[in-house]
Amino acid sequence: MLRTVDLGREILTDFTSAPSGHLSALFVPKIDLAPSGLGTSAARAFSPRPEKPAEPRLFCPGPLRDDRALGEQVNEAVVSWAEQVGIYPGRLDKLRAANFGRFMMLAHPATSDPDRLLAATKCLVAEWAADDYYVDEVSLGADPMVVGSRLANLHAVIDPAALPGRYLADLEGYHRLQPISVAFRSALEHLARYTTVTQMARFQHQMAILFVAWAQEADWHANRRTPPVWEYLVQRHLNDYLPPMILIDVLGGYELPPEEFYHPRVREAFTAAGDAAVLVNDLYSGPNESENDHNLPSVLVANERLTQREAVLRTVEIHNELMETFVTLAASLSATGSPTLRRFLVDTWAWLGGSREWHATSGRYHDTKEEKS
Repeated sequence: MLRTVDLGREILTDFTSAPSGHLSALFVPKIDLAPSGLGTSAARAFSPRPEKPAEPRLFCPGPLRDDRALGEQVNEAVVSWAEQVGIYPGRLDKLRAANFGRFMMLAHPATSDPDRLLAATKCLVAEWAADDYYVDEVSLGADPMVVGSRLANLHAVIDPAALPGRYLADLEGYHRLQPISVAFRSALEHLARYTTVTQMARFQHQMAILFVAWAQEADWHANRRTPPVWEYLVQRHLNDYLPPMILIDVLGGYELPPEEFYHPRVREAFTAAGDAAVLVNDLYSGPNESENDHNLPSVLVANERLTQREAVLRTVEIHNELMETFVTLAASLSATGSPTLRRFLVDTWAWLGGSREWHATSGRYHDTKEEKS
């Protein structure tokens, strides 16, 4: 099905996937999810994409499933939870329209357990709220001059600080008054039902990386500076989609062992996938951002004097290069790694397809009342 995606004043035409579980000719063939066969059969699962068309189009799979009822169930539950913890007061309709429950349903086809999906969705919404409240949305109290302090204090919730008793009450009193802190504490308590110790440690570590990236972004805002392209890509590497993606095996009910998860080649493949996924966000979120916000197309326009359309197409090219890195590494790793590693890489591929489908349809970036073509 041909779909044109409105990216502000310019139009990027791309091909979306065919109905759930199938990919159009311009995307890598669907990966066989059967647990058998490493070696060459596994390597063929991540085969190179077809010859490039004259104009770049997003190289990305479609979703492996779209269980709308399950997504709606999780979404309604997370909206109720957001109201309980005190985030987005007066904006719950917008939160509902964003449909983060559908995001996690699409991204994690390995599970149909609404409670597991809800745990991941709570974490995702807490992360998004922290970005909105502390970094991006002035109307919600964002202030670049205090981003570093706020994030450092918030990380004391994510990776609990062991303060001396006489000061612990002060810390707790501070966090009781911070809806973002309440949201993270609640989300992590739910997540802990399903994680091992090492999986939770992974998540904590990745959140610290994310907070470093947000502090870097605050520097740009405070100094009214547009970063060069290389620096923006460094920030996007730190501020990619790994925090939610890092729960892939948690949602799947298994654990990729640390010696494989942290192996440099696995880390390179996984971060390439996360970096590519966040550039999809740049493409879809750009028209909704203020002039002070940065995305890769706007940074390319500012630094390389491209037109908006040229910058969008360059962003697609960079995304595709990252996806090709992931596919190449995934093929090699699937041929030589453990069955668990292959499953993790296949689940990562599924996550990418679900994420792109959510970005293409979410009320956060589109008027959902309009008929989609």
